[in-house]
Amino acid sequence: MTRAQRKRDHINYALTTGQQNKTGFEDVKFVHQSLPDAALDDTRLQSRIGELSLSSPIFVNAMTGGGGEYTSKINAELSLLSRETGIGLAVGSQMSALKDPSERKTYEIVRKNNPDGIIFANLGSEASVQQAIDAVEMIEADALQVHLNVIQELTMPEGDRDFKGALERIHTIADRLSVPVIVKETGFGISKEAAMTLSGTSISAIDVGGYGGTNFSKIENQRRQRMLSYFDDWGIPTAASIAEAHSVSGLPILASGGIRNSLEIVKALSLGACSVGMAGAILKCIVDKGLEATIEEVNDLHTDIQYLMCALGCMRTEDLQKVPLILTGELYHWLAVRGLDPEKYSNRQFNA
Repeated sequence: MTRAQRKRDHINYALTTGQQNKTGFEDVKFVHQSLPDAALDDTRLQSRIGELSLSSPIFVNAMTGGGGEYTSKINAELSLLSRETGIGLAVGSQMSALKDPSERKTYEIVRKNNPDGIIFANLGSEASVQQAIDAVEMIEADALQVHLNVIQELTMPEGDRDFKGALERIHTIADRLSVPVIVKETGFGISKEAAMTLSGTSISAIDVGGYGGTNFSKIENQRRQRMLSYFDDWGIPTAASIAEAHSVSGLPILASGGIRNSLEIVKALSLGACSVGMAGAILKCIVDKGLEATIEEVNDLHTDIQYLMCALGCMRTEDLQKVPLILTGELYHWLAVRGLDPEKYSNRQFNA
């Protein structure tokens, strides 16, 4: 099977497999504020990922490219969505275009359609420094995502089986590149141990890519004769992974992994994220409803985030990390047994 065909299969399986809806956000509740001392018109959606300034806390996370005209059309629509709504956009892995120059246009369309937007390049941790430089130059990227996908590769019939030296390569790439490097998981979550290790490198941010969204184990298992079903329920739920990574890294934390609506976005920001990536929900809306409806959907998300911020007395997105939360159920248990003191979230004090 060609790499391009595999890219197209990933999109189709992602649409049919759907979201797992096991992110842990159902175990996060806000403490109601009867006197928020806030006005809706004063709320601001701007966010920062290290040195990058974004007009929205939402970005479209890495999905596709390198699958010929099919993925080029999707990236074209995602880039127009990004341009019209002011949200950032990450492309899918560019390794296919580095190996087959005819696929470059499926990525270059993103910068062509959105010349002034915030765009992230993307490669796996197997990439060399030169490949990272080439990926950034290909789309004039503002940052590079380096993705970690051990479980996907192990489940993929033709996937990698050797993951030695990944940390050293990431560190070298971050040292050599002229743009920030973001390390992201692809649906299985970042632990506090991994976050602490990554914080010792020159990277600029961590995207937790938690369990609960598109499940690449299930996608790759659809392509296997003998399924590795034990990986289908593997991973750290997104809500828990945000708390784990934020507790130790000291780096900006990006939240992604099955986030579907404005309430989950605000919960992710309150747990410690500075920005929130959406992929599966955006892709499904684009495919099922079209570009104009998806633009409207993102604009509605922005409006609803501002309503929620106003209700909580928060003028800036970073203020959400100070509001009290009640954590219950499996999330409370996870954080407790991991030594992360879930009750500390309940006793936070916020004075706007």
